[in-house]
Amino acid sequence: MKDLDLDLVIVGGCGHVGLPLALSLAECGYRVGINDIDADKIDEVKNGHVPFREAGAEPLLTKLLPTGRLELSRDPAMLRRTRTVILVIGTPIDEFMNPSVRIFEKVLDELTPHVQNGSLIVLRSTVFPGTSETVERRLRAAGIEADVAFCPERIAEGHALEELRTLPQLVGVNSDAAFAKARDLFERMGVASVVRTTPLEAELAKLLTNTWRYMKFAIANQFFQIVNRSGLDYNRVLNAIRQDYPRAADLPGPGFAAGPCLLKDTMQLSAFTPDHFPMGQAAMQVNEGLPGYIVDTLNSRRPLLGRTVGILGMAFKGESDDARASLSYKLRKLAQFKGAKVLCSDPYVPDPTFEPLEKVLHDSDVIVVGAPHRAYRELELDGREVVDIWGITGPIRL
Repeated sequence: MKDLDLDLVIVGGCGHVGLPLALSLAECGYRVGINDIDADKIDEVKNGHVPFREAGAEPLLTKLLPTGRLELSRDPAMLRRTRTVILVIGTPIDEFMNPSVRIFEKVLDELTPHVQNGSLIVLRSTVFPGTSETVERRLRAAGIEADVAFCPERIAEGHALEELRTLPQLVGVNSDAAFAKARDLFERMGVASVVRTTPLEAELAKLLTNTWRYMKFAIANQFFQIVNRSGLDYNRVLNAIRQDYPRAADLPGPGFAAGPCLLKDTMQLSAFTPDHFPMGQAAMQVNEGLPGYIVDTLNSRRPLLGRTVGILGMAFKGESDDARASLSYKLRKLAQFKGAKVLCSDPYVPDPTFEPLEKVLHDSDVIVVGAPHRAYRELELDGREVVDIWGITGPIRL
């Protein structure tokens, strides 16, 4: 067994959060262990391939692999070789929209026998409030004295390598010693600033940040539906709101508010507070209901039974290959319920059931833009029935 020859180990290190962090830390000189249960992803990374779209990540991986500062393994015994462990394991929500801690607790139980006394344990993914202190208690009950810090990622997928350094890093800790360790870890990487809080403050700050974004998207989508139902052109109304009026400049346009974080974190906040957060519940209903509103509007205009609907973009956002929790799939299902044949296309999401863009455009009676990929900006769609709530192909239209 090698003796503490790794500066840190990232558990869950081949994913969208863990791998960019691993690359950034290795780039500034750390010896980084990447621990992940996905053998295929480990092999991909070892062979110089990043398993997802992330600007600048693959050239950086290619540069770092020959240095020996990256080591990948499925074996949790890797944790015995360091006193700094970064856990990239979040709290999902279950089928009842409640936080599910089973996976987190299972992983923690598997890792605990390998954690060294005196370690710094950094929780990186969003967790249910109180999780950091629970981890510290569980480790102590197992006879391990360790400092636990909640240091949430705050990046947008696709921009991680840039934003890891340009955004402030929250460090939620209960002691000066833990803060010093965590601060040194991130300052060496060159983060813009480090903001000290308690663990619970940092956990809530992360949830509130994502929930605020989710609610902003919900009000934008609700405004769009109100105006659309009244028969007006939302482009003209939105322009009237924003034009030369700075207090409304931050109103987003409509679009699918999807992906692995925003809904999940809003529902975690709802579960945390005794009143179940009615504003968050309302935001969920608006955002999750937008595909249904689109399908119902199309079907009321002309029944979808027997028609072909083409969906352009199945990722949860533009320029991404991440289809987790994408509302394009809900749109597909609801259109099929109405009797439509649905063809799907995406330039980045691999799926053998998808069709080439040209076939979707040729065979579809209705075109719906599901994700605002830049490739759709130049499409010739004049004279076609198009739904584009993003406004990527021209004006916002339904």
